[in-house]
Amino acid sequence: MGLHDLLTSAPPRVDLVVADGRRLSSAEIDAAAGSTAAGLRERGVGRGDPVAFQVPNGPDAVVLYRACWRLGAIAAPLHDRIGAAQTSAALDQLGPAACVASPGLPLAGASGAVTPAELVGVDTPAAAEPAPDEDALVMFTSGSTGAPKGVVHTHGGLAGKVHQLLEAHGLDGSDVVLMPAPLAHVSGLLHGVLLPGAAGMRTVLMDRWDPAGALDLIEAEGVTYMVGPPTFFLGLMDAPGFTPTRTTSLRLLSCGGTEVTPEFVERAGRELGAVVKRSYGSTEAPTVATSRFDDPPDRMATTDGRALGGTELRIGVDGEVWVRGPEVASGYLDPDQTAASFVDGWFRTGDLGTLDDGWLTVTGRLDDRIIRGGENISAHDVESHLREHPAVDAAVVVGLADERLGERVAAFVVAPGGFDLDDCRAWFEGRGLTRFLTPEYLEVLDEVPLLPTGKPDRAGLRERAGVRR
Repeated sequence: MGLHDLLTSAPPRVDLVVADGRRLSSAEIDAAAGSTAAGLRERGVGRGDPVAFQVPNGPDAVVLYRACWRLGAIAAPLHDRIGAAQTSAALDQLGPAACVASPGLPLAGASGAVTPAELVGVDTPAAAEPAPDEDALVMFTSGSTGAPKGVVHTHGGLAGKVHQLLEAHGLDGSDVVLMPAPLAHVSGLLHGVLLPGAAGMRTVLMDRWDPAGALDLIEAEGVTYMVGPPTFFLGLMDAPGFTPTRTTSLRLLSCGGTEVTPEFVERAGRELGAVVKRSYGSTEAPTVATSRFDDPPDRMATTDGRALGGTELRIGVDGEVWVRGPEVASGYLDPDQTAASFVDGWFRTGDLGTLDDGWLTVTGRLDDRIIRGGENISAHDVESHLREHPAVDAAVVVGLADERLGERVAAFVVAPGGFDLDDCRAWFEGRGLTRFLTPEYLEVLDEVPLLPTGKPDRAGLRERAGVRR
């Protein structure tokens, strides 16, 4: 399958995309992408031009990606839950040739913006044939503070990543994927648009994560494959009405993040009846390491897997994970950001990790390290100890500024049965842990606040603790 075919079409299927009660065939998606590409061209969009779009998870997102790539244009999706300030910051970096947005979303207020329904042309353009090194995608990193970074990916990089993941996960047209993650996120694009298109898999899209609704969809659609953070799967197992018989179709779950503990892998595998494995990647370097679907179970549970295909991993200065490979982004829109993070073809991830005979274990973030009185503390290590307490369902640890010590350890836990600072101190003391590892601030939450990517909102928690103190 060539670059154009892989990014713009899919094998014949009567139910390629399922969303909001609609079932769209490959032919219907293809026709919509053709007319949308014609509409973009009528508005002056050509090869190499960026197109910003902001729509909910659904068929419109799939169509807009494919329409952009038919023209050889650059798809630039914006998450539908970011605010006006982040949307404006992204547009300032991008300078799009066209803006497409669903009514009511921030991008709809941009000059000349049109809705997907308005973007219909009558003369479907001939398909462009982009070179592998031509830009295909600008995807903005998300966070709770600061301006988003525009990450640039090429046609060849995206195509190579699709081939890698299909082989590593053992996916084919008989699989069905449930995708609740935003299609404006790299995981949503890969597993909700590109892999299903290449393999002819049915994609079931959710606009918002809802565990009870997800259970209904898994059961009704025979979902076999899911990707996401642990919170998705914990939500499934803890949802009212859950029984293992409702998820018997699931065969493979791929999870990312330091919150993927061996205990979580064991529970999810047992209750959901699927192979559960860890994966590692980012917007800049999507799924650069994972276990194969047939790797040893202990490696799936305790490591983030091995490098895929031609990807290279190394541990650099201060234990930082460095990545090099054909699927890694070519850089950022901002050349200064590119110079700071890309060195001689290597991407400096900002993550901490170790390599053991090629198996990668991510241990935290450089910027999540807490320096208390000159001692380096891993937030991930403290979180691991907290999660092992029988009363604690989830834990996030951050550093709080302190005039005397530099930083102090603050913990946020989900503990329905109750848990306080005295319980915490007794637990750490009973385990024989060094005193400086013990949290000095603790708050019990109903749930961990998450970023759109499904990762904990650490910056928001730091702000919350600062306000409450």
